[in-house]
Amino acid sequence: MAKHKKHTNLERRNNDDFAPNEIAILGTNCGVISDLVHKVSQKLSNYKLAYFDASHAKNVEENKLSEYVFHHQGNLQITTSGKINKFQQRLGFAQFDYVFINGNHYQGAKQILILDEAKDASVLKRLDQIQNIQFIVKLKPETEYFPFLEEKYPQIKNITCYTIDEIDAISNHINNLIQEKIAPVKGLVLVGGKSTRMGKDKSELNYFGKPQKEFAKELLENNNLETFYSVQNSSEKENEISDKFLNLGPFGGICSAFQKEPNSAWFVLATDVPFVSDEIIQLVLQHRNPSKAATAIKGKGKQFVEPLITIYEPKAYPILLQYLAQGYSCPRKMLINSDVEIVEIDDAFIRNINTPEEFEAAKSEISN
Repeated sequence: MAKHKKHTNLERRNNDDFAPNEIAILGTNCGVISDLVHKVSQKLSNYKLAYFDASHAKNVEENKLSEYVFHHQGNLQITTSGKINKFQQRLGFAQFDYVFINGNHYQGAKQILILDEAKDASVLKRLDQIQNIQFIVKLKPETEYFPFLEEKYPQIKNITCYTIDEIDAISNHINNLIQEKIAPVKGLVLVGGKSTRMGKDKSELNYFGKPQKEFAKELLENNNLETFYSVQNSSEKENEISDKFLNLGPFGGICSAFQKEPNSAWFVLATDVPFVSDEIIQLVLQHRNPSKAATAIKGKGKQFVEPLITIYEPKAYPILLQYLAQGYSCPRKMLINSDVEIVEIDDAFIRNINTPEEFEAAKSEISN
């Protein structure tokens, strides 16, 4: 008898224990760990980094008031209280490229092991937590590997090892670990809109000897992006993603793509911008910044970005859902109020074609 499934199995983002990408540092005192994290973070300041530690204070009274201190340059300092669980933590850390964890207090999915002669007992106590060592750091060059480490991990001396003062080399190693988890980009061509002003489906219009949806798909595929059509009602074709978020227009199409593939970034392209060329697709890809929520085109004479010529990173998905929870289904609103990489180009390349008159004029301009 088949087992009853109560809930739909959704595709999930590849998370570590607390964050999409994390590393626990253990083996020495908390001050050395904190100092190392801060030195490395200065070298990797182009990323969004976080440090996850435990308070050493005892008998702390529960806060009756959550305090939010807003600093002039947009920084926020929060003092609050409340129970936390792994789901809230993953949401909280979803926007970070890398999260460092004080491994003396919390177990991370990956580890940096610091060899400190004075702390061998501490390492022995946490031996079962050391399952995925990325590299080793010695406080002193002459420090020997602890015998119990060699016994449990016979290959441990083959793991890359640095001394604590090799900050550049350590930072470079961590940079490589961050780069390894940058999401691949896939393409999403939005079709099936209402096209009320045009009077016919804009994705079927012919500017280049074929339906514009085919031309847009080829633009993305020519840049090595596996590309799908975003459609309202799918005939279950392999290259289609049907809307699971109904009646939300492009916003629903983007969220549906993330629901299908939350571990990919999505290059979203509309079919009513026929002047978008291969050069513009390459320009957006070249300027892609995976540390931001998205990389978006903006016309030099325009006030706002174009939400439908944009690469949305996996970290954009929870932000989109937060806007939906507040009753907003405008992807541009999300981009305007998020940390986004902006690529400016001339307005002429991103003109929207919405009426039969605009279509005839655009087709004439393209043919000439």
